[in-house]
Amino acid sequence: MSRPPAARDAVLDAFERLLIEGGERAATLEATARAAGVSKGGLLYHFGSREALVDAVLARFLSLVEADVEQLENAPEGAVAYYVRSSVAVGHPLDRAGVAATRLAQAGSTAAVRTIRAVRQRWLDSVRRHVADPTVALAITLIGDGLYYDSSLHGHDPELGVDAPRPAEMDALVALLERLVAAPPAIGEQPAAAE
Repeated sequence: MSRPPAARDAVLDAFERLLIEGGERAATLEATARAAGVSKGGLLYHFGSREALVDAVLARFLSLVEADVEQLENAPEGAVAYYVRSSVAVGHPLDRAGVAATRLAQAGSTAAVRTIRAVRQRWLDSVRRHVADPTVALAITLIGDGLYYDSSLHGHDPELGVDAPRPAEMDALVALLERLVAAPPAIGEQPAAAE
């Protein structure tokens, strides 16, 4: 009899959580099984090795990015507004998967490094479909990176409040970027070629 998919997800969630909270060294098979509430044999039933767990975390990250890109492509507010506003989303499944991938990359996982590069390129390619000037598209993705970095550093401290851009500040930033996207290149300038 096969085990329910919930056990597989619990193992994957536990491995991801251990990566986020303690880094790659803390995310052993034994610790993952314990955190998931399964035996080591139960863990190995779903993931035959630690490498299989790493592959599954990275596959989850890629899947969540694809869902995010689909939302970006179909966002009623437009791709630029969606990308910038969603860059401050900390603590969501996509954020957790990205942090887990980063922990693996920091520990030397080539697969994680390649996945993170592919993800960054996927978002950039998506933004570029909506922005004529590839340099402006790159600037938008880098602004998104900065917003994410800033919001992730501040966490969710109820006493200190949130230092991320306030709604009016975010509206002003989005409006500025949309004006930049709509602006024609200066006379004699050509948009930079996409790589």
